[in-house]
Amino acid sequence: MYVPKENQPKKGGAAAQGKDGEKGGKRKIVAQNKKARHDYAIIDTFEAGLVLMGTEVKSLREGRTSLTDGFVQIDRGEAWLHNAHIPEYHQGSWTNHSARRKRKLLLHREEIDKLEAKSQETGHTIVPLALYFKDGRAKAEIALARGKKEYDKRQTLREKQDRRESDRAIAAAKRRQRAG
Repeated sequence: MYVPKENQPKKGGAAAQGKDGEKGGKRKIVAQNKKARHDYAIIDTFEAGLVLMGTEVKSLREGRTSLTDGFVQIDRGEAWLHNAHIPEYHQGSWTNHSARRKRKLLLHREEIDKLEAKSQETGHTIVPLALYFKDGRAKAEIALARGKKEYDKRQTLREKQDRRESDRAIAAAKRRQRAG
Protein backbone atom coordinates (compact mmCIF):
# COMPACT_ATOMS: atom_id res chain seq x y z
CA MET A 1 0.00 0.00 0.00
CA TYR A 2 1.33 3.43 -0.94
CA VAL A 3 1.60 6.05 1.83
CA PRO A 4 2.40 9.64 0.81
CA LYS A 5 5.69 10.98 2.19
CA GLU A 6 4.01 13.69 4.27
CA ASN A 7 1.98 11.01 6.09
CA GLN A 8 4.97 8.79 6.91
CA PRO A 9 6.38 8.92 10.43
CA LYS A 10 9.56 10.97 10.85
CA LYS A 11 12.81 9.17 11.65
CA GLY A 12 15.92 10.13 13.60
CA GLY A 13 17.32 13.58 14.22
CA ALA A 14 17.16 15.72 17.33
CA ALA A 15 13.91 17.37 16.25
CA ALA A 16 12.16 14.00 15.94
CA GLN A 17 13.28 12.77 19.35
CA GLY A 18 10.95 13.47 22.24
CA LYS A 19 12.06 15.65 25.11
CA ASP A 20 12.29 14.05 28.54
CA GLY A 21 10.47 16.86 30.32
CA GLU A 22 13.45 19.05 31.12
CA LYS A 23 14.57 22.08 29.20
CA GLY A 24 17.09 21.22 26.53
CA GLY A 25 16.49 17.54 25.91
CA LYS A 26 18.18 14.31 26.86
CA ARG A 27 21.37 13.78 28.82
CA LYS A 28 23.99 11.21 27.85
CA ILE A 29 25.93 10.63 31.07
CA VAL A 30 29.67 10.12 30.60
CA ALA A 31 30.91 9.94 34.21
CA GLN A 32 29.40 10.07 37.69
CA ASN A 33 30.95 10.72 41.07
CA LYS A 34 29.12 8.25 43.34
CA LYS A 35 31.70 8.78 46.08
CA ALA A 36 30.65 12.43 46.39
CA ARG A 37 27.05 11.48 47.20
CA HIS A 38 28.36 9.12 49.87
CA ASP A 39 30.87 11.51 51.43
CA TYR A 40 28.88 14.75 51.22
CA ALA A 41 25.39 16.01 52.02
CA ILE A 42 24.27 17.75 48.82
CA ILE A 43 22.80 21.21 49.50
CA ASP A 44 22.27 22.60 46.00
CA THR A 45 23.12 21.51 42.45
CA PHE A 46 24.05 23.53 39.38
CA GLU A 47 24.55 22.76 35.69
CA ALA A 48 27.71 24.26 34.21
CA GLY A 49 29.16 24.25 30.73
CA LEU A 50 32.76 23.13 30.23
CA VAL A 51 35.48 24.80 28.19
CA LEU A 52 37.27 21.86 26.53
CA MET A 53 39.81 21.19 23.81
CA GLY A 54 38.81 19.07 20.81
CA THR A 55 40.74 16.00 21.97
CA GLU A 56 39.05 16.24 25.40
CA VAL A 57 35.61 16.11 23.78
CA LYS A 58 36.62 13.06 21.73
CA SER A 59 38.01 11.37 24.83
CA LEU A 60 34.81 12.18 26.76
CA ARG A 61 32.74 10.55 24.02
CA GLU A 62 34.77 7.36 24.56
CA GLY A 63 33.59 7.49 28.19
CA ARG A 64 36.76 6.74 30.20
CA THR A 65 36.52 9.74 32.53
CA SER A 66 36.88 9.84 36.31
CA LEU A 67 35.62 12.49 38.74
CA THR A 68 36.54 10.82 42.05
CA ASP A 69 39.28 13.30 43.04
CA GLY A 70 37.67 16.30 41.37
CA PHE A 71 36.73 19.55 43.05
CA VAL A 72 35.63 23.02 42.00
CA GLN A 73 37.40 26.20 43.04
CA ILE A 74 36.34 29.82 42.52
CA ASP A 75 39.34 31.95 41.49
CA ARG A 76 39.01 35.68 40.65
CA GLY A 77 35.32 35.37 39.80
CA GLU A 78 35.71 32.26 37.62
CA ALA A 79 34.83 28.65 38.45
CA TRP A 80 37.49 25.99 37.70
CA LEU A 81 37.21 22.22 37.75
CA HIS A 82 40.37 20.65 39.20
CA ASN A 83 41.60 17.01 39.18
CA ALA A 84 38.93 15.65 36.84
CA HIS A 85 40.70 12.91 34.90
CA ILE A 86 39.94 12.99 31.16
CA PRO A 87 42.50 10.63 29.60
CA GLU A 88 44.45 11.60 26.51
CA TYR A 89 42.72 10.81 23.24
CA HIS A 90 44.50 7.73 21.86
CA GLN A 91 44.39 8.98 18.25
CA GLY A 92 45.48 12.49 19.18
CA SER A 93 48.77 13.93 18.00
CA TRP A 94 50.92 16.70 19.47
CA THR A 95 47.67 18.65 20.03
CA ASN A 96 46.61 16.26 22.80
CA HIS A 97 45.67 17.63 26.22
CA SER A 98 47.06 16.82 29.66
CA ALA A 99 44.80 14.45 31.58
CA ARG A 100 44.38 16.40 34.84
CA ARG A 101 44.54 20.03 33.72
CA LYS A 102 42.13 22.53 35.28
CA ARG A 103 39.09 23.30 33.15
CA LYS A 104 36.95 26.41 33.19
CA LEU A 105 33.28 26.05 34.11
CA LEU A 106 30.67 28.30 32.51
CA LEU A 107 28.13 29.61 35.02
CA HIS A 108 26.03 32.75 35.42
CA ARG A 109 27.53 35.51 37.56
CA GLU A 110 24.83 35.10 40.25
CA GLU A 111 25.56 31.37 40.49
CA ILE A 112 29.30 31.97 40.84
CA ASP A 113 28.73 34.61 43.51
CA LYS A 114 26.38 32.31 45.44
CA LEU A 115 28.83 29.38 45.23
CA GLU A 116 31.74 31.57 46.31
CA ALA A 117 29.87 32.98 49.32
CA LYS A 118 28.63 29.55 50.47
CA SER A 119 31.95 27.78 49.92
CA GLN A 120 33.65 30.29 52.24
CA GLU A 121 31.54 28.93 55.11
CA THR A 122 33.16 26.26 57.26
CA GLY A 123 32.61 22.72 56.07
CA HIS A 124 31.19 23.62 52.65
CA THR A 125 32.79 22.63 49.36
CA ILE A 126 31.90 22.40 45.68
CA VAL A 127 32.14 18.93 44.11
CA PRO A 128 31.43 17.64 40.60
CA LEU A 129 28.64 15.04 40.51
CA ALA A 130 28.48 14.13 36.81
CA LEU A 131 29.78 14.89 33.33
CA TYR A 132 27.35 14.49 30.47
CA PHE A 133 26.42 15.62 26.99
CA LYS A 134 23.22 17.61 26.54
CA ASP A 135 22.26 18.50 22.98
CA GLY A 136 25.85 17.82 21.90
CA ARG A 137 27.44 20.11 24.49
CA ALA A 138 29.57 18.91 27.39
CA LYS A 139 28.07 19.82 30.76
CA ALA A 140 29.05 19.26 34.37
CA GLU A 141 26.64 18.86 37.26
CA ILE A 142 28.27 20.44 40.30
CA ALA A 143 26.98 20.62 43.84
CA LEU A 144 27.42 22.79 46.87
CA ALA A 145 27.98 20.21 49.59
CA ARG A 146 28.78 19.80 53.26
CA GLY A 147 31.02 16.96 54.44
CA LYS A 148 29.34 14.08 56.27
CA LYS A 149 30.66 12.72 59.52
CA GLU A 150 31.36 9.00 59.81
CA TYR A 151 28.18 8.37 61.81
CA ASP A 152 26.12 10.19 59.15
CA LYS A 153 27.52 7.85 56.50
CA ARG A 154 26.63 4.81 58.62
CA GLN A 155 23.11 6.18 59.19
CA THR A 156 22.62 6.72 55.45
CA LEU A 157 23.78 3.18 54.67
CA ARG A 158 21.47 1.77 57.38
CA GLU A 159 18.47 3.67 55.96
CA LYS A 160 19.29 2.47 52.45
CA GLN A 161 19.54 -1.13 53.64
CA ASP A 162 16.26 -0.89 55.59
CA ARG A 163 14.49 0.55 52.54
CA ARG A 164 15.84 -2.27 50.37
CA GLU A 165 14.67 -4.92 52.86
CA SER A 166 11.18 -3.42 53.11
CA ASP A 167 10.91 -3.29 49.29
CA ARG A 168 11.90 -6.97 49.13
CA ALA A 169 9.30 -7.91 51.75
CA ILE A 170 6.56 -6.00 49.92
CA ALA A 171 7.51 -7.62 46.59
CA ALA A 172 7.48 -11.10 48.19
CA ALA A 173 4.05 -10.45 49.72
CA LYS A 174 2.69 -9.32 46.34
CA ARG A 175 4.09 -12.46 44.68
CA ARG A 176 2.44 -14.70 47.30
CA GLN A 177 -0.84 -12.83 46.89
CA ARG A 178 -0.81 -13.28 43.09
CA ALA A 179 0.13 -16.95 43.34
CA GLY A 180 -2.47 -17.79 45.99
